Amino acid sequence: MRDKLFYPITIGFVALISVFIAFEQYWALAISAGLLVVLSLFLKLDSFFYLLYFLTPLSVNVENVGGGVGMTLPTEPLMFGLLLFLLAKMMFAKNRGEFEFGHPMTKLILFYLFWLLVTTITSSMMAVSLKFLLAKLWFVFGFYFLGVSVFKRAPLKNMKRTLWLYLVPLMGVIIYTLIRHTFFKYDEKAAHWVMQPFFKDHTIYGAILAILAPFVVYVSFKKHKNINTYIFIISLLITFIVGLVMSYTRAAWVSLAGAFVLYLILLLRVRWYVLLTTGMLCLGMIFNNWDQILLKLEKNKQDSSDDLVEHVQSISNIASDASNLERLNRWGSAWRMFLEKPILGWGPGTYSFQYAPFQHSSQLTIISTNFGDGGGAHSEYLGPLSETGLIGLLLVIAIIAYAYYISIRNYYIIKNVQLKRLLITVILGWSTYIAHGVLNNFLDTDKASVLFWGAIAFFVAVDIGLKNGTVESKAVLSVTKSDS
Repeated sequence: MRDKLFYPITIGFVALISVFIAFEQYWALAISAGLLVVLSLFLKLDSFFYLLYFLTPLSVNVENVGGGVGMTLPTEPLMFGLLLFLLAKMMFAKNRGEFEFGHPMTKLILFYLFWLLVTTITSSMMAVSLKFLLAKLWFVFGFYFLGVSVFKRAPLKNMKRTLWLYLVPLMGVIIYTLIRHTFFKYDEKAAHWVMQPFFKDHTIYGAILAILAPFVVYVSFKKHKNINTYIFIISLLITFIVGLVMSYTRAAWVSLAGAFVLYLILLLRVRWYVLLTTGMLCLGMIFNNWDQILLKLEKNKQDSSDDLVEHVQSISNIASDASNLERLNRWGSAWRMFLEKPILGWGPGTYSFQYAPFQHSSQLTIISTNFGDGGGAHSEYLGPLSETGLIGLLLVIAIIAYAYYISIRNYYIIKNVQLKRLLITVILGWSTYIAHGVLNNFLDTDKASVLFWGAIAFFVAVDIGLKNGTVESKAVLSVTKSDS
C-alpha cells in the first residue's frame, strides 16, 4: 500500500512545486517541499533517495527565495528534510548498524565533519561557515550514510538504478542545451551559459558529463535484448558525446584522458610501488626542468576558440588565456591565505569572501576583481587548505585515498563479472572529478556532491558485501574449494 501511494503523491507534489516556480511563488515551496518530505520519508525512504538522484540534474538555483536567501530548488529543501529525518533515526533507532558507523571510511568522514565543525566555530565568518557545514551535512548524510544503507542490500542493481535515474534527466538537459546552442551556431562564448538554468555554467556542466561518461560507455557496450534497445543506446551515446564536446570544457576532457590512463593501469595491474616510483621520477624531472617547461608554456598564446583543436591547445596557455591566468591568481591567493592561518584556516566556505586582499597585482587578470567577488578557489584541494587548514586538506586526501584503496582492492577480488565492470565504471567516473578538482570546485553544489558521496557509499557497500559474504570474492571461492 505504501509503495502504491508514494509515486502518485510524489508526482503530484513535484507538479505543484513546478507551478509555484513558474509563478515565482517561492514562499509556498517550503510548505510543499515540507509536506513531500514528511509523507515520502515515512512511506518509502529508498524511493525518496532515488527521487533525489532524479531531481538533482533538473534542480534550479534561485538567488533569492525570500529574505535575501538563495536556494537550489527543489532539492535543497528535500535534502534538509532528509537530514533531519536521518539524524532522528540515528539517535532514536534501536538498530544503527545499517549506517555502518564502524567502517573505517565512516570514521574518516565523521572526523572530517567534526573538523568542519571546529573550523566553523573558529571561522572568520561564522554565519557563512554554518551554512556551508549544514549543506555538507545534508550531502554526506543523504548520499553517503543513506547511500551505504541502500547500496549494500543490492550493490549492482541499486547503483545501476541510481546512475540511470541521474542520467535520464541529464540527457534531457543535454538535449535542451544543444537545441539552445543551435541558435548561436555553437559559438564557444554561448557554450558558457546555454545550459542555464539547470547548470550555472559550462564548467560544472562538463564536469558532470565527464563523471557520467564511463557509465554511458558501460551501457553502450553491454549486450542488449532487442534492436530497439540498441537504437536507444546508440542515440544516447551520440547525443552524450556531442553534448560533452560542445560543452567546450577543457578540464572535463583532461579528466577523461586521466580516467583512460587509470583504466589502462588497472587493466595491466601495475603495482602501486611502480606507480609511486614513476610518479617520483616524473616530479623530479619536472622540478629539474621547471624553467624550461615554464618558458615553453609561456610561448603558447592560443586562447579559447570555437575551433576544437585550438581550444585543446589553449589548455596549457598561461601567457594570455584569462581563464587559466585567473586560476593561478586564485591558487596563489589560497596559498597565501593558508600561510596566514595554517592550522584552522579562515573557515569553511569563506574563501570567496576573503581572498581579495591576498591577490598580487602581478597575478591580476582582465577578469579579476579588486573586491574578490569572482567565486571560489578553483580547486577542491587548495580551497579546503585555505578554509580548514592543513588538517582539513589531509582529511580530504585521506578520504579520497582510502576510497581508492578499498575500491581498487575489491575490484581485483570480486567474482561477479557484472558488479566488477560496474565498480570499475564508477571508479573511473569518480576519478574524473578527482582530477577535475585540481582545476575547479563544485562539491558545494548538489549536482556534483550527489555523485561524489554516492560513489564513496557504493565503494563502502561493496567492501561490506565482501566482508559479510553477500558479495562473492575469488579468494573466498579458492578457500572453499581447497577445504572441500
